[in-house]
Amino acid sequence: MNFLDQLTTYDYTDVLARIEAKSATDVERALAAERRRPEDLMALLSPAAEAYLEPMAQQAHRLTLQRFGRNILLYAPIYLSNECTNGCRYCGFNAGNRVPRRTLTLEEIEAEAQVLHRHGFRHVLLVTGEAPRALDNDLLAAAVRRLRPLFSSISIEVYPMEEDGYRQMVAAGVDGLTLYQETYDRRLYAEMHPFGKKRDFDWRLLAPERGGAAGLRRIGIGALLGLGSFRAEAFFVGLHALHLSRHFWRSHLSVSFPRIRPAEGGFAPLHPVSDPRFVQLICALRLLLPDAGLVLSTRESAHLRNHLIPLGITQMSAGSCTAPGGYTGGDDETRQFAIDDDRTPAQVSELIRSLGYEAVWKDWDRAFLDKTG
Repeated sequence: MNFLDQLTTYDYTDVLARIEAKSATDVERALAAERRRPEDLMALLSPAAEAYLEPMAQQAHRLTLQRFGRNILLYAPIYLSNECTNGCRYCGFNAGNRVPRRTLTLEEIEAEAQVLHRHGFRHVLLVTGEAPRALDNDLLAAAVRRLRPLFSSISIEVYPMEEDGYRQMVAAGVDGLTLYQETYDRRLYAEMHPFGKKRDFDWRLLAPERGGAAGLRRIGIGALLGLGSFRAEAFFVGLHALHLSRHFWRSHLSVSFPRIRPAEGGFAPLHPVSDPRFVQLICALRLLLPDAGLVLSTRESAHLRNHLIPLGITQMSAGSCTAPGGYTGGDDETRQFAIDDDRTPAQVSELIRSLGYEAVWKDWDRAFLDKTG
């Protein structure tokens, strides 16, 4: 059974109603459970759980220390292109937006990478819009091969591929995939994606499984917070994560928490997620997924990121730019969205250390895969 088969057994509206009906007794039962099930996640995401944020946070903190210690992995994105054929209503790359379009050459990509390498990064995330004529699999693979000498880990956040496409990426040197479903509400998904290949809900939903089958070592998922109800979206992210962890146990799973940020087009969140609710969903997912990486980007403010580190976060971006060529002097008009935490990588690293944690620039090397003896 793939995750699409499992998802079709759930009704989005019914799931939300079940979450909202959970009682304080259900929350206490979930907090006391040794191993939590989807029904427990519903309780932890419920309105009733808002009165239990402190014990949820304490448990999330203890679990994270047990599984990850005091380590925060730092990474940075490199935007290769903002060209796109999709009409995502919430995205600055929307094909209908009249913004300058740019796809970097291999030389420009390497120049961006050199800047990040000098800052100390050894983990990078390559990001593009969905415009295969501007940047296809072959060009992306060529870029990865160009960057392999600089980085120990290269992940991609690009258009969904066939399994063979992901195998091509693995052969080139990619070890991680990040891909957000955006919303697990099929009706809302259709409204948010009026045209373009991304309109295909099922094709996108199953991409992480194709990546896992292709041998990617890291798989990251998430929902774009602010589109659907945060309670239902977080539940389906957790359900999706459980499925992937069972079927692709050789891959390390991570979950991201992107909240909608200001972007070209002026899209406003349909269901804004407050800071307390943001904390609740992060703690709830940590309690469900004790071994998953939890990722926090520069979409969030410096103040909030500082305070979320002890609650289960294991990976953070730093010094990010969301425009192609941004690290070497790109134009803000080409950015995907505005970041909120604009501290330098060194400042973020120092803050992490001041909280008693270790800023980790490298936790993997492809040499680990080399067969010896």
